[in-house]
Amino acid sequence: MQHRLIVVTDRHGCPRPLADQVALALRGGPFALVLRDKDLPWEERQRLASEVGLLMAEAGGVLIVADPEGPVAAAHLSAHRAVPDPRPVLCGRSVHAGEAIDPGLDYCTYSPVWPTDSKPGHGPAIGTAALAEVCAASQVPVYALGGVTGPDRALAAREAGAAGVAVMGAVMRAGDPEHEVRALRGALV
Repeated sequence: MQHRLIVVTDRHGCPRPLADQVALALRGGPFALVLRDKDLPWEERQRLASEVGLLMAEAGGVLIVADPEGPVAAAHLSAHRAVPDPRPVLCGRSVHAGEAIDPGLDYCTYSPVWPTDSKPGHGPAIGTAALAEVCAASQVPVYALGGVTGPDRALAAREAGAAGVAVMGAVMRAGDPEHEVRALRGALV
């Protein structure tokens, strides 16, 4: 994947409608967006995917749909979800500490690297030394997830060998998502 920053959606945490939050975040530069919000029925997620997908395409970003229930160009799968048939052009998966990374993936998110406010008690956090070991052993790009609260941790993940980072709260809860994306992207160069 060409982007070092993956933003995971959480419309419940946004201070404004999700599409507006994404539009503001994209002012900070392009990124990959995982449309999560799996509490919505598939038809509503499809509608939301169409809405934010246009924003992403116009800005040079990429839209990835979490656990799709129909054909999509890019999918992000839960730990034990089967790869869709037909296989999306881009296919990633959530991998939790201690789980094997499927070499047939295009990328994976690996968590939790640090304690996270989005999933309190999820862990224990592995830290950057263990992240470095995972990245060195992986055949696919690894994106650090969990507790990436700002550019300092994004830089630490890159220094540990991660292809990039995946964030939720840092951008989804931000009053100024443009600033957050710009700062994160600056640390991921």
